[in-house]
Amino acid sequence: MTVQDSLLAPDLPFPIFQISQTVRRFLLYDINTVTWLRRTHNILGVFIGSLPQSPQQNVFFGLPLELQPEEATLLVEKGLAFIADDFQTHKQAIKSPPRAMANYKATTRKESLATAKAVVKQKQLKTQEVLQRLKVRQGTPDADNTVDKDEPDESIFGTPQDTNSKPVSSSVIPYSSTPTTSHPPIPTPSEQSSLPLPEVSAASYALFKHLHASGYFMSPGLRFGCQFSVYPGDPLRFHSHFLAMGHDWDEEIDILDLIGGGRLGTGVKKGWLIGGAVKNSENHQKHGAASEGGQSEIGRKPGDFHVRTFCVEWSGM
Repeated sequence: MTVQDSLLAPDLPFPIFQISQTVRRFLLYDINTVTWLRRTHNILGVFIGSLPQSPQQNVFFGLPLELQPEEATLLVEKGLAFIADDFQTHKQAIKSPPRAMANYKATTRKESLATAKAVVKQKQLKTQEVLQRLKVRQGTPDADNTVDKDEPDESIFGTPQDTNSKPVSSSVIPYSSTPTTSHPPIPTPSEQSSLPLPEVSAASYALFKHLHASGYFMSPGLRFGCQFSVYPGDPLRFHSHFLAMGHDWDEEIDILDLIGGGRLGTGVKKGWLIGGAVKNSENHQKHGAASEGGQSEIGRKPGDFHVRTFCVEWSGM
């Protein structure tokens, strides 16, 4: 980790907010945490926040960042994060607001008012510049001699002197601002209130953990009909190389799925990658057979099981 990365690193472990008990979704709201995870841990996630001015658009998304269940599980296992209940955290903070919240509101209002006054003053300066250009453009020596200097100016814009003499009104409405994070004013939740790990498939998690340990970046692969789109580097610099699907080692794979996946991957210039954790007799004796719920691989270290991957490509007739 470089010096720059250490300066941007959040306080560990940081909270991953779970926003629903039925449909478990895991969100990050802090841009520094999102940037740090992308730079140092190859964690991408998906931005799901829309612009307030254009809530219907689906091209430019922002915070919060939604993590895949496999990403959230990996971060918790590494001790970098914990799962926090978003609803309970906000509920408790609203019932008993700390003193810091009042100070935060006062500071925010003061900054918003200063911004609004600066905008009003800038508008007045622009108006003054326009009036000066109009005077230079319209004024002539003869016209100056014929104008009665004692007669007040009836221009609807007023004079530059009038503009300078008018102070910024104290009744300026402060700009409203929506903070992107809850900390402040809501205190950071405690690690002691951590929720259990996300429920993920053992097959997909074993493959995700193996590829992540090999330095790959992974994003959801729904658009290509797979579980993960696998990138050799940051997706801002590289195209994905593989379309990955995780399977149990003893699972039977339909031949039509192999042919369709291979043709799809070749059609988009990628490889159709399948993989799973090898379950030999030694691993069975050490860890036991996989359960039907698919949770046996979670919590193991990368060296506790061996994952093998195979790449399928369509070469034609």
